[in-house]
Amino acid sequence: MNRLLEQYGELLGEVDTWFLRCIENHPDLIACRDGCSGCCRGLFDITLLDAFYLKRGFDKLADAVKLKIVTTAYMRLNQLSLLNPAFAEPWLLNGIPEADWDLLMPEEDETPCVLLSENGNCLVYEHRPMTCRLNGIPLIDVSGEEFFDEWCTLNFTEEDPRDLADLQFEFEELFSRELLLFQKFTTLLTGTARNEIDLFIPAAIVMDSDRIVTATKAL
Repeated sequence: MNRLLEQYGELLGEVDTWFLRCIENHPDLIACRDGCSGCCRGLFDITLLDAFYLKRGFDKLADAVKLKIVTTAYMRLNQLSLLNPAFAEPWLLNGIPEADWDLLMPEEDETPCVLLSENGNCLVYEHRPMTCRLNGIPLIDVSGEEFFDEWCTLNFTEEDPRDLADLQFEFEELFSRELLLFQKFTTLLTGTARNEIDLFIPAAIVMDSDRIVTATKAL
């Protein structure tokens, strides 16, 4: 399992290299900088592989910091359970109909991420999920296919990024490799290859591996 998590970290590193290259090529068009936390609001789904990788970083934090974050995470999760009683520990999203996910993560939610420090920095930056690393720039494959055609409103205010060829990346290959790692990871964890198991960051922070395995097998 450790080796798979290391391989995933290497894959995430490739995403970081692409993002940094985009910033270096277009510093006047991309506002993403250290301390900017405009996108670190609300809830969004991350994969189980992301969750285990994030937990690695979380476990390295000081005990006092971890205790504060865990308390906040449980409060957030319990609030969500009140909205939808089917959303219960270990809080896997796949246990409820996908049509009900929007109630748990409305677009207008501006609640700061539980891992956001007071100065606007991510406390587990090196272990943050894939989604966090991809946010802010449209995801356009080298083939021209658009995997995600939105971007941060602070970026590209005077130019359409879809016209900038150097923003493109091998996203189709990236996501294929991510899926392969995910399938290997879930096979090792549960005995069965899965294509999707999702949860929120607060659930990743407080997750119990045994409960996760049991709940996953029941899906």
